[in-house]
Amino acid sequence: MPRVVLAVDGNAIVHRAFHSQATSGFRDADGRPMWAVRGLLAQLVAAVDRVDPDLVVVGFDDPAASVRRERWPQYKAQRPDKLDTLVDQLTAAADVLCGLGLQVVVPDGLEADDVLASVAAQAPALDATTVVMTSDRDAFGLIDAHTRVLRIINGGVEASPMLTSERLELMLGVRPEQYRDFAALRGDPSDNLPGVKGFGPRTAARLLAALGSVPAAFADLDADGGRVVEAIGPARAARLAEPASRAAWDLNCQVMTMHPHVAVDLSGEVGALPLPVEAVRATYSGQDLHWTTAAALRALARDGSGPVAPAVEPSWAPRPARRTHPPLPPRRASDQLALF
Repeated sequence: MPRVVLAVDGNAIVHRAFHSQATSGFRDADGRPMWAVRGLLAQLVAAVDRVDPDLVVVGFDDPAASVRRERWPQYKAQRPDKLDTLVDQLTAAADVLCGLGLQVVVPDGLEADDVLASVAAQAPALDATTVVMTSDRDAFGLIDAHTRVLRIINGGVEASPMLTSERLELMLGVRPEQYRDFAALRGDPSDNLPGVKGFGPRTAARLLAALGSVPAAFADLDADGGRVVEAIGPARAARLAEPASRAAWDLNCQVMTMHPHVAVDLSGEVGALPLPVEAVRATYSGQDLHWTTAAALRALARDGSGPVAPAVEPSWAPRPARRTHPPLPPRRASDQLALF
């Protein structure tokens, strides 16, 4: 039966929960801040219930070193230092997930994005498909016939789109294999990466729709530039032809390129579902997530013996009325393949 791997961007989900759940101020019995960890655990249940994976891999940034910042000091240089309460919870989240039995990967000098890219790159060789769970747009370039992206937005997992190649093109006007070119033209202010002046998302999409890629656009400009002028007009074509524009695009491409060779274990030895019932119960009860412990047992431990909140539906149909789940029936390959 085809296998499905859920690859989770731990940093992105903890960051979102840190801000969205901050008003709760939840701390554990030892007084440690844990509200972002609780948010991550709750989102994890909803994602597993929706995706029904066989294996869960969670990636985190290396907190001590960054290959990208060492090579390009300007990368994320504008960001203030993380609050101590966020740093503590990023560490705590990795520890809690390890205790739960999931596979947690913190690559030396790299980021969670590189873990996601590695799962997506390595899964097809094992006849596995991947669902990437993140709020970061950089993952859009990973989408292909074997990989979808569950883009977490406001409203949580239930309100978040499952992006395919077709849906990404409908949303942005570019195909996944064009996304890095698109992002490099547009730039990423959150990472302190200015784009090419005069190129927002619409102009970048028009250029890529007409030329296919930015290298093809540069080749056309090196000739007579006729196709580029036709696509985006003479003023922007002239701007793109400037050496500074080519340099900005090239730098952004280098920084944005993910490393797909992080060691991840997709054999099912670590992080395979179902997880031990007692580990799930202890983890969720230990975070005072009593309201979702039963849902966690059903999703993560495949224990369907008790009533829980309704699962998130794997389709685009409206969510059904609240109901009580019967014990889980045996899973079928078609249930997972419906995601692909």
